[in-house]
Amino acid sequence: MWRTDKGGWSAGRRVPARLVAVGPVLRDVALWLLLSGVGLVWFLENDTASSALLDVVVPALVLAVAVPGSRKHPGAALLAVNGLCALGLVQGTSPANPYLLALAVSSYLLGAGSATTRTSLLAFGGSIAADLALCAALRVPLVWWFYVVTMVPAALLLPWLVGRYRQARAALVRDGWQRAMSLEQRQRAVAEEARLRERTRIAADMHDSLGHELSLIALRAGALELEPDLSDRHRADLTELRTAVSDAMDNLRDTIGVLRESTDPVSTAPTAESVEDLVHRAATSGVEVSLVREGAAPSLAPLVDRAVYRVVQESLTNATKHAPGSRVEVRIRHEAGVTEVRVVNSAPPGAASAGRGRRPTPGNRGLTGMRERVAVIGGTLRAGPRGDGFEVRATVPDRVSADRSHAAGGPARATGSASTRQLAVAQRRARLRFAAAFVVPAGVALTALPAAVVFAYQLSTCVLRPGVYESLRVGQERAEIQRRLPDRHFPYPTDDMRAAPRPSGATCAFYRSNGNLLEEVDVYRLCYAGSRLVAKDVLPGRSDGS
Repeated sequence: MWRTDKGGWSAGRRVPARLVAVGPVLRDVALWLLLSGVGLVWFLENDTASSALLDVVVPALVLAVAVPGSRKHPGAALLAVNGLCALGLVQGTSPANPYLLALAVSSYLLGAGSATTRTSLLAFGGSIAADLALCAALRVPLVWWFYVVTMVPAALLLPWLVGRYRQARAALVRDGWQRAMSLEQRQRAVAEEARLRERTRIAADMHDSLGHELSLIALRAGALELEPDLSDRHRADLTELRTAVSDAMDNLRDTIGVLRESTDPVSTAPTAESVEDLVHRAATSGVEVSLVREGAAPSLAPLVDRAVYRVVQESLTNATKHAPGSRVEVRIRHEAGVTEVRVVNSAPPGAASAGRGRRPTPGNRGLTGMRERVAVIGGTLRAGPRGDGFEVRATVPDRVSADRSHAAGGPARATGSASTRQLAVAQRRARLRFAAAFVVPAGVALTALPAAVVFAYQLSTCVLRPGVYESLRVGQERAEIQRRLPDRHFPYPTDDMRAAPRPSGATCAFYRSNGNLLEEVDVYRLCYAGSRLVAKDVLPGRSDGS
């Protein structure tokens, strides 16, 4: 069985469906081997009393289910992997374990997938709540709590934001290409419709022109039939000629009638109207328009004459529609077998509408029709802003040649459409998500960093060196030994340390035995009765008493 993959590197190729299905399986196997391998290496490199069953076998089985399950149920997979991270909380050595990497990978897959923000936040909240509840139930030391409120949220939020940005970026690219293709198809359809409408107008113009010529031929043939000195054979030929001309006129009229019925009705001026008549009619309607002819006016071919008329007509229509109140100048120059038509309009009066005369409305079919009309007779047309106004310039030959070019200008670029607005919204969302990928980590850092600094300062300023501790003697005056003690007491002794037996009536101070901030260390206790040291003890820092 074969399948055509249109979205990846094999676009346009036929690839086996089995290969398409094997790809995700290979990815899941590779990811499972990586995450499980990290846990195995951690177990082998750390000399702990933990069992291989809990630290290697059980996590490998959980990952074997969670990794492929992240495709359809990423939230549940994240909660399962968070359970592996919670195993570190029940250990006495350190809250950290290698499966924090697996939690970060699961969070990334959650963000890069189709899960909603609400589902993701619920999964994050459930994971952190479960970890905090476990800390409270086990009554773990302070370092364990600090790990849960800093490292676990960082492993959840940061990869998820990266995944969300990647998913938004991929969706933006995919939607952008789809909208671009849709716009191209729509533009081609609009341009083709405009060309067909213009060709129908050309056919109608030719009907009027050829109909007039054929009518004259038929009239001439009818007059010749009445000549008395014609022979019967010649008279019969003229009758046959007049009948053929009449039939041709009827066929032409029927054909053009069908073309006119198949298109939208358009308002056009009578074909007998000249450019001068058109400009005069526009001026009497209130348009400030002037006409200037340069050079001797030649006898133009009917198609060329109608093309000149059409350019002036459409340009006047666009000027009155998009720049009302502007001045319009029509300049027609005849030179060396070529006729150049220039129609320039100024900016409309008033600051509020100053930009309206610069270009036609996006998607306007008038320019496409003019280009088609000019191109079919071998001419060229250019249209664009000129100063504060707009200019249309057409150059056409006085006579239509057999090798004329049919290259018409393409449709104008569509702007301001619904697809463009949707693309702008998608781009704005992508930028916001990209910004969030930096803002959220910065917010987490600004929240956690001060707490970490204060915590580190407290732990580092309450360290009593072992040599100093060994030099202290029971019975010494407190004032004598105070100069050798740290400035601060250890502020977070466990409940077991506080409950340890002490001399009656004595007050005790606690000090850490070294400056390691990430491990539970032994704590020194000094007890005073009055002004004398009455007891000193070493209390184990681990909750299991080891």
